[in-house]
Amino acid sequence: MEQSKGGFNSNFGFLMASIGSAVGLGNLWGFPYKMGAGGGFIFLLLYLILAVVVGYPTMLGEISLGRKTGKACIEAYRAADSRFTFNGIIETAVPFFLICFYCTFGGYVMKYMVANFGDIFGAGWGIGETDSGSYFNEFVGGGTASPIVYGLVFLVLTVIIVLGGVSGGIEKFTKIAMPALFIMLVVVVIRACTLPGAGAGLEFIFKPDFTPFKGLGWLKVLGQAGSQMFFSISLASGCLVTYGSYLDKKQNLEANAVIIPAADTIVAILAAMAVMPAVFAAGLEPGSGPGLLFVSLQSVFQGMGTSGPIFGFIFFVLVFFAALTSSIGMMEGAVSAMLDAQIRKGKSPSRVKMSLIFAIVPLLGSTLVSADGLGMTGFWNPLLATLGPDSGKCWLDVFDLVAEGLLMPLGALFMAIMLGWTRRGYLDDEILSGSTYKTKAFCDFCWKYLIPILLIGLLLVQLNSFLGFTTLF
Repeated sequence: MEQSKGGFNSNFGFLMASIGSAVGLGNLWGFPYKMGAGGGFIFLLLYLILAVVVGYPTMLGEISLGRKTGKACIEAYRAADSRFTFNGIIETAVPFFLICFYCTFGGYVMKYMVANFGDIFGAGWGIGETDSGSYFNEFVGGGTASPIVYGLVFLVLTVIIVLGGVSGGIEKFTKIAMPALFIMLVVVVIRACTLPGAGAGLEFIFKPDFTPFKGLGWLKVLGQAGSQMFFSISLASGCLVTYGSYLDKKQNLEANAVIIPAADTIVAILAAMAVMPAVFAAGLEPGSGPGLLFVSLQSVFQGMGTSGPIFGFIFFVLVFFAALTSSIGMMEGAVSAMLDAQIRKGKSPSRVKMSLIFAIVPLLGSTLVSADGLGMTGFWNPLLATLGPDSGKCWLDVFDLVAEGLLMPLGALFMAIMLGWTRRGYLDDEILSGSTYKTKAFCDFCWKYLIPILLIGLLLVQLNSFLGFTTLF
């Protein structure tokens, strides 16, 4: 391990940072609204299956690869098999696309956090009695600079923590933020599940319904569940390989590879239990899209009377914590790869310089997504015009497709091919150094056969869904 890049002081710090990277807007924003669009239980079922057969082996492979090589993605793949260096580049490119819309949504969360705080004291800068849909549309698509400013503030906070280094910035923040997030989420879940009519939301999530399997509609849900799993668990995004490279050799990689996706999935389900019962209690539409968190749930908070702003503020604070920890992980994965490049060239690594260089990308990308207003303003979208004026696509969809829909599944696919075919057994000694590797046969089977088949199918479904070739599925 390159000590000049830093490292974690404890396995708990590693777990909190890794879980923090996984637990983010993917859980608290993406999971509930995609579950709503995917029909509830069927989405949850497919998500859990993919988390076991794709998520766990990929997680174990990434943190093991990082620890064995002591490098971030590009140099890690170069060390494992130089023919797969390109895959390190693919995974390192992912954060550049994700963070472009992540900062925008982080800014939205900050806006609602501030607005609900204002409502607690009856301040004029709160939401007040304004209709939640009108408030959201005015803020996001009203043509003002406010979303851009909030997004840039969120970016600055991310950069400041990454500049603090691994133990001094990332580990210190996540060791406080993640336990606090879990406590606040449980508080909101309890309140949501005790609302009149909340039972319908819990039924939507957990009541078995296999009717989608009678046709091919489940393939679209599979695509939604797959992209959500990669986004939510931060797979093939450079972060986990990087965090693995900072981990002490004595730690149990097998146990960590179970704990991280399990904790992430628990938080995702809790997020659904916070959102869906509240949405059904208010008689709102569960599949209302990206605005579910900001429109539907905010209207629920407004309907709670004087306690509404308090619960609204608590909820958006926890979403802010989750978003910031994930944003930190994304940036660290890319920054660490750039630090490796400096080290390989014999230069002294400069975290400040690399962090500021990386920040240029979300500075431009977040501004573009914020100005586009989820397609409400149509800001500078000649690329989207090729899909047709009625496609309903926006810059968020483009960045989301490239990162979640294409690059992340491709990164996991090529890693599986490497570990299952060209470098079979390469990570065995690393995993065995801290555990008995009880899941070796399962992981070998998944890497060699199951993951490639599933991810090729997932990529086809994703492309079909985005481009609208409805005659295929």
